[in-house]
Amino acid sequence: MPFQLSQSIIREGRVVKMSKIVVQGETIVAIATAVVPQQGSVGIVRMSGKDAGAIARLVFHAPGHQVWETHRILYGYVRHPQTQQVVDEALLLIMQSPRSYTREDVVEFHCHGGIIPVQQVLQLCLEQGARLAQPGEFTLRAFLNGRLDLTQAESIADLVGSRSPAAAQIALAGLQGKLAIPIRQLRATCLDILAEIEARIDFEEDLPPLDERGIITQIEQVLADITKILDTADRGELLRTGLKVAIVGRPNVGKSSLLNAWSRSDRAIVTDLPGTTRDVVESQLVVGGIPVQVLDTAGIRETADRVEKIGVERSRRAAQAADLVLLTIDASAGWTAEDQEIYEQVQHRPLILIINKIDLLEEAQKKTLQSKIQNPKSKIFTVAAQSQGIDDLERAILEAVHTDKIQAADLDLAINQRQAAALTKAKLSLQQVQNTISNQLPLDFWTIDLRGAIQALGEITGEEVTESVLDRIFSRFCIGK
Repeated sequence: MPFQLSQSIIREGRVVKMSKIVVQGETIVAIATAVVPQQGSVGIVRMSGKDAGAIARLVFHAPGHQVWETHRILYGYVRHPQTQQVVDEALLLIMQSPRSYTREDVVEFHCHGGIIPVQQVLQLCLEQGARLAQPGEFTLRAFLNGRLDLTQAESIADLVGSRSPAAAQIALAGLQGKLAIPIRQLRATCLDILAEIEARIDFEEDLPPLDERGIITQIEQVLADITKILDTADRGELLRTGLKVAIVGRPNVGKSSLLNAWSRSDRAIVTDLPGTTRDVVESQLVVGGIPVQVLDTAGIRETADRVEKIGVERSRRAAQAADLVLLTIDASAGWTAEDQEIYEQVQHRPLILIINKIDLLEEAQKKTLQSKIQNPKSKIFTVAAQSQGIDDLERAILEAVHTDKIQAADLDLAINQRQAAALTKAKLSLQQVQNTISNQLPLDFWTIDLRGAIQALGEITGEEVTESVLDRIFSRFCIGK
């Protein structure tokens, strides 16, 4: 369900044009913590809006002479206002406008964890006039009230969903404005250039000639800065979505042992019997700051066993869907016809060859084996049962995804796909301005694409915003955020 927004919303002194109608000042409420049966010691119900404080007074009893004032924590009981039945023993956190996450009056009930207490508190708030918040609506209100810009709002979602320390650090950098600040500076430069050009159009006779060389230099610098930020897009995509890696190969070559050694756990069953793994086994790892989903697949071979045949087919699908394939062979068996057949099925995918059980070969045999295997070029020797070769494997994976290139920008930020699309649009607009200048077209033509660049840069931070953009961003949030 899309957000219902007013025709025009004043945000930090700017009028943001919208297309739909909303009832201003509604009080919203939602469970702000994960609800899992018999898990978690504390559950939080968050409420924001003009009636948040009044509703809290109706349902929360604070014994003694506790003072109801902003940024205090009260101890007491949540109870039904009519029957006085106690629902939970809890703490109440009061945050009055504008010193709150949404810059509205906010209260939080810190209840006992689990399902029932928080749901009962939520129901009481709904009965007293609050409505259930939509996904991301608390953060949306923080944006509309000038508490956050769009890059910071997206960074909050990234921080909540981060799957590695590196991803969390990048999200925190965005939350601290390390993307918004350079984007605003670039937009301000473009606005200054536009003002210079429009002044010459309107008051040409009263002003000195336009410094065309200076304008060109400024545009070149803006383009260089945009390109530098755009170079972080691949890094951002990797940190947010991670890498899917499939371990494939014949039965009994050590795929499950490799997964267990890599994950330092007994995720997969390991036996000497071929076909032990019948289904895809997953493990979540972090390699060089990049989240990696490792898939241990069933051994690929022709079989009459119906269950194993299903597992083999799933292995083939996993290999085709993976970002990187680890083709594993048994060094003691050499490069077999079956290995060649599997290689031909996956050779079009990014591929690393894992030569396992290398401890079973003499040094001369290792050299002979290596000379026989011409493809793929990236080869790693391992003894998975003894956890040998894992560091070499991780280095090869980082090289395969060009991590050195991704980190070359040396910036403490990583943009997402929406931000990259807007930056690309700004870059193309500025390049068109360069073409317009080189073709010696009138100043009026310069301003057309310059305005396009300004609008595109404004879309990143929220100076230029549409309802569809907001709906797309905030609908991905959880309800309580």
